[in-house]
Amino acid sequence: MLRYTLMRLGVFAGCFLVVWGLVYSGIVPRGLGGSNLLWVALLSLVVSAPISFVLLRKERDRASEKVVAKVDNVKASLERNRTQEDVADDAARTQS
Repeated sequence: MLRYTLMRLGVFAGCFLVVWGLVYSGIVPRGLGGSNLLWVALLSLVVSAPISFVLLRKERDRASEKVVAKVDNVKASLERNRTQEDVADDAARTQS
């Protein structure tokens, strides 16, 4: 998961540099007043999202598989604990 996040940040940083260069060269319009850095960041975010979606598909699928495996392990553990509690409760009720 950390690898995917770092790769996503790398794509954003690359887009930020490209957009910053385009804004300061005058190809892309500047933001209003002092909002130029925010404008560049927002534009970079919009550009980097579809690029990340396409370029990082395999890494995202790997991260998703790891998350699903962890969730399945936690669910199985909770089910085992619930079953143990039910058995202990049933045993205590039959002894009473």
